[in-house]
Amino acid sequence: MGTAARNVTVPIHFTETDMTTLDLRFHDTPVALPEPALPNCALRDALQMRRSTREFRPDALTAGQTAALLWAAAGVNRRPGGGRTAPTAHDNREIDVFAVTPQGAWLYDAAEHFLVPVAPGDLRACTGEQAFVAQAPLNLVYVADFDRAPDAAPQQREFLSAVGAGAMAQNVFLLAAAMKLGCVVRALIDRRRLAAALSLGLNQRVLIAQTIGHTRAA
Repeated sequence: MGTAARNVTVPIHFTETDMTTLDLRFHDTPVALPEPALPNCALRDALQMRRSTREFRPDALTAGQTAALLWAAAGVNRRPGGGRTAPTAHDNREIDVFAVTPQGAWLYDAAEHFLVPVAPGDLRACTGEQAFVAQAPLNLVYVADFDRAPDAAPQQREFLSAVGAGAMAQNVFLLAAAMKLGCVVRALIDRRRLAAALSLGLNQRVLIAQTIGHTRAA
């Protein structure tokens, strides 16, 4: 698929009225996300609240929540240089984050803080083999693009990228806890099926996925 091949021209922007519930209808046009609004929560409290959840309500997240979760995973937190919220080996930044919602799949463009359209339709069931993944409003998929890790030895590439994906997922875990959202990281995935659904290239690998949403107990 080539993650840099899409034409980002005139993005769709969310307005303040869109912040109540994220109605992310699929378009061929990129979506400009709002600036991430982080909750006022001490790191100690987020660590104490972090836990895995596997029961979700289908209620949509807000645009602000979605933007903040994606930024926590892989966003730019300092300029110039475009440094990210999570580390990768040699600063390769080879891990892409795909957002899968009931309306379609998008690639998170960290530099622009955009969602770039990938595929229309409800692909949530493709992101994992547990039933709850098709019910939760948001699944993040972490994909390594080994073309962007030229210095890594072939026998180390997946290990190093998996470590980076784990750091990104933990950022999301802690933010989800601070937002009082449910969250779980998953590795039980039909990777060939998901790679086909996302039109991944030969040198891209699905590493892990992460489900976020309102818990049924909340």
